[in-house]
Amino acid sequence: MPKITIAIDGHSSTGKSTVARQLADYLDYLFVDTGAMYRAVTLFALRKGYISENHFDQAGLIEALSQVELEFVKNEEGVSEIHLNGENVEKAIRTLEVSEFVSPVSTISEVRKKLVEQQRKLDKGQGLVMDGRDIGTVVFPKAQLKIFMTAAPEVRARRRYDELTARGHQLSFEEVFENVMERDRIDSTREDSPLRKAADAIEMDNSETNQEDQFHIILQLAKDRIAGRI
Repeated sequence: MPKITIAIDGHSSTGKSTVARQLADYLDYLFVDTGAMYRAVTLFALRKGYISENHFDQAGLIEALSQVELEFVKNEEGVSEIHLNGENVEKAIRTLEVSEFVSPVSTISEVRKKLVEQQRKLDKGQGLVMDGRDIGTVVFPKAQLKIFMTAAPEVRARRRYDELTARGHQLSFEEVFENVMERDRIDSTREDSPLRKAADAIEMDNSETNQEDQFHIILQLAKDRIAGRI
C-alpha cells in the first residue's frame, strides 16, 4: 500500500494536532506537530529574554537561532514529544504566555525558514501527517491530501479555555478569546506564509463536530486517497 503525505492546516484551537496524531497512529505514519516547533522557539525566546510584554528583540533572537535544537522523541507510550536542546518541553510550551507570543515569533522570516527546512527533511517517504498553518501551501504544496480546519472563534476559545483551566491555569474566558482573535489576525496578515487555505484543500468546519466524528471523516478521506478513489 502506498504511503502518502497528509497536510492539516487551519486556525488555532481547531483540534489539528489531535486529529493529526490520531491519524498518524492509525496509519502508522510519522506525526509532526509544527505548532510545537514554533512554540518551542517562542519558549526559548522567553527564557532568554528576547521577548516580553513590552519588548521584542527580533535581531537578538535571529542571531541566537543557531542555539536552538529541536527534536521529536517518543515517550514510553510511543507518543512523540518535542525536546528543546535536549529538554522535554511538551508541557512548558502549552501555557497562555507562550500562546500569546507564538504568533509574533512565527512572523519572523528567519524563524520560518529554519523550521520549514527542518520540516521538509522529515518527509522520507515513510508516510507523514503534519499539521500547522502553511503545510499545504508552503512546506508540502504537493501533499496528496490537504485538510483545512476551522471553527467559530467563540468555539475555539472555549476549547482552549477548558484545556488551560483543566491544567490549573487561572485566567478568564475573555483573555483566551482575545488571544485567539489576536492570533487569527497575526496568522492571516503576516507577510511571510500567511494562513490561507490551499486551493486543493478540503475545508472542515468542526464548530459542531466532535473529535471522534472528525477523525473518522478525515480517516476515510485518507483511505480513499491512498486507494486512489479521490
